[in-house]
Amino acid sequence: MEINKVLIIGAGTMGRGIAQWFAQQGVIVELTDAVSEMAIKSQKMIADSLNTLKAKGKFTEAQVTATLNNLKVVDLENYSTDSDLVIEAIIEDLKIKTDLFLKLDKTMSKHTVLASNTSSIPITTLARNLSKGRQEKTLGLHFFNPATIMKLVEIIETPWSSKELANNLKTWFAAQGKKPAICKDYPGFIVNRVARNFYGEAFQVLESYDQDKIKEIDEVMTEVGGFKMGPFTLMDLIGIDINYDVTCSVWNSYYNDPRFRPHRVQREMVDSGRIGKKVGKGFYSYDK
Repeated sequence: MEINKVLIIGAGTMGRGIAQWFAQQGVIVELTDAVSEMAIKSQKMIADSLNTLKAKGKFTEAQVTATLNNLKVVDLENYSTDSDLVIEAIIEDLKIKTDLFLKLDKTMSKHTVLASNTSSIPITTLARNLSKGRQEKTLGLHFFNPATIMKLVEIIETPWSSKELANNLKTWFAAQGKKPAICKDYPGFIVNRVARNFYGEAFQVLESYDQDKIKEIDEVMTEVGGFKMGPFTLMDLIGIDINYDVTCSVWNSYYNDPRFRPHRVQREMVDSGRIGKKVGKGFYSYDK
């Protein structure tokens, strides 16, 4: 399988990281967003990231130039229709995603593979009303933040998706240094289902917002448990709002099973706008 050109729709944290990773692999990338300023800002952030890596001696000038040359920002209504792969990384809203996939089904070339980076929305639901030929080429590709560093990619199959396509994608990603895992379209897929307990048990111990206890739980998980990050540090990195949305989605998908129930501290953090590192304040404070 060859992937020479990719369209990334959604220029937020995940879309930006996915776009940078593909560009670093020598793939031509078009990055677009409903808010054009967001895509332009992400392009600059990618350039800044690459220049930082160059300053640290991890990238050469030639590698930075080649990566940036592979990346192009386009208007949402003017993307190329001949990409080998489209990855949707927009807001976790079922209707908006469904409408986008219906549009892509009509506008993209017949050979184009459609994929969603959703954390929790069923891929089967997104593919259900697509044309038969497109259903075979639609699946989930769930990257993890930061996409340029985290190696795992979940490849989520639907009842209609081609097994040959899933296997070919697994081979392609492995050749680029990723650790792909094929899974069925279950709520939360693999990681987000398992992770509910990682976060949920931490909230049960926390009970209510307590900065000292937050630090203590994270320290226990890293220094004793051997995790690279504690649950609260990780939620700050991912975005507490995103984590809360995924928790609610998985909980609803499992018919309100108490194991997956959201915690009121999550809701309090979201309601107060303290949603993590991206805004400078979450369970911890960060310099913007």
